[in-house]
Amino acid sequence: MTGLAFPDISPIMFSIGPVAIRWYSMAYLAGILFVWYSLVRDAKKYDMNLSSQNIEDVIFYATLGVILGGRIGYMLIYGRELLFSNFFSIFEIWKGGMSFHGGIVGVILAIYLAAKKINYKFLGLTDAVCVYVPIGIFFGRIANFINGELWGRPSDVSWAVRFPEGGYIPRHPSQLYEAATEGLLMFVILKILWSFEEIRGKTGTTSGCFLFLYGFFRMCMEQFREPDRQIGFLLGHITMGQLLSLPFMLLGIFLMFRGLRLSK
Repeated sequence: MTGLAFPDISPIMFSIGPVAIRWYSMAYLAGILFVWYSLVRDAKKYDMNLSSQNIEDVIFYATLGVILGGRIGYMLIYGRELLFSNFFSIFEIWKGGMSFHGGIVGVILAIYLAAKKINYKFLGLTDAVCVYVPIGIFFGRIANFINGELWGRPSDVSWAVRFPEGGYIPRHPSQLYEAATEGLLMFVILKILWSFEEIRGKTGTTSGCFLFLYGFFRMCMEQFREPDRQIGFLLGHITMGQLLSLPFMLLGIFLMFRGLRLSK
């Protein structure tokens, strides 16, 4: 049988008595802490008029947004049958099931509320936050790989991996593809753009670039990712992930054009 054997990595990072700390939860925590640290640093570096308390408020709201949005989005899009049969399953986050598209929507709404609370320009705040979100995506996709979930389509490439839950069939390690593109590559692009004062001064441009790049990379990587079993393909060979990414790309294009035409 061709393909690389799936590495024997436990989804549990470590245990403290009866409490198990999983890689997936640590990925979320690492991403949140990275965004927090980066916002504090940028607020001073670029004189963004954001106090430490302001940033704490933003992080608190954004954390709630990503968890609630990700979980509710997953249950409404991918887990409706389970939701209808057992409504309280929506709270069973420890069993897995988070939608990144839902998480983005949740964070957008959360940042809107945070901006209202601290009296700060909404798109100015999303610009500052979204630069560092790709690192959280990177951690999350690595955790997906460690968990052996969200694997790719069957493949005969030399680096294909035989995932236990994927029937030990050689498959694209699509989680790593997404970590590299939606995570690292997108972070590098956004960080370079953010370093230019001309871009930072065009409010909403960086947010638009984030939405467009995520939608574009996600649509491309979906070509290697196995569609969700409960949904399969839509309209021929289109996946739900691609369908959900299209509005993000269109909104991103709108925000980029709008931002480039406006001054700070």
